[in-house]
Amino acid sequence: MADDTFDYAWKGKKILKGKTIIVTGCASGIGLETARVIKRLGGDVIGVDVNKTELYVDELYRADLSDKRTIEALIEALPRDADGLANIAGLPPTAPAEMVLKVNLVGLKYLTEGLVPKLAAGASIVNLASLAGFGWPQSVATIKAAAGLDFDDVAAFVAAHDVGNAGGRSYFFSKEALVVWTMQHRWTWRERGIRMNAVSPGPVETPILPDFLETLGERAEEDMKVMDRPGRPSDVAPVVAFLLSDLSTWIRGANIPADGGMSSHILCGMHGL
Repeated sequence: MADDTFDYAWKGKKILKGKTIIVTGCASGIGLETARVIKRLGGDVIGVDVNKTELYVDELYRADLSDKRTIEALIEALPRDADGLANIAGLPPTAPAEMVLKVNLVGLKYLTEGLVPKLAAGASIVNLASLAGFGWPQSVATIKAAAGLDFDDVAAFVAAHDVGNAGGRSYFFSKEALVVWTMQHRWTWRERGIRMNAVSPGPVETPILPDFLETLGERAEEDMKVMDRPGRPSDVAPVVAFLLSDLSTWIRGANIPADGGMSSHILCGMHGL
């Protein structure tokens, strides 16, 4: 849900004027708020979602991002020369593990790599990762094993690498791998001026927050006690918009936490600070 914070802080600042941004997951939660913020900042929004919406989008393409053929058709249909891609669509940890990996990682990567040749020079790609990806250094071997993962191989990968639903592991792994993939592509398309970054929210009041609390149980309850409040989509969307704008052209391969200080809390605890 939108609040007035953005409107007061960014009033009159059209930092996305003249830009066209593709936003996946635009029908709800952070994706919906990102679309709203882009419009407020002067940009046009090409929305992608499995659900129908007319809010804050100039064009809408309905697509299931777990399906390879659907993504291929989407890549073909989307217009050329978009100035940015915000990969916001994602499934929660209560969804089947295979679907979580397909949408949150494999499909996201496939869509992005297919769209890069159609993006305008100087375009910005922003991936919505998560605080759940914080532990990626402990998962490097599995992340490397997933580097070339295709849609047809996901079920076998889940079984072989123990990234099922228990404890939300499939979701955590999808975000760990996404953070790493973002870092790896810091300079991949530098000759065309195309950059990639990530934003990692903590717990956010979206339609899928109950799914996280259900999956993580006491672990989530302890985290929520430390925080002053859960985040709101309006806390995260302006960070995405900043990375989509020309104000952030020297930021490449970064993962920006938008988590109310939770990642800093974890780091201080890890290092006895």
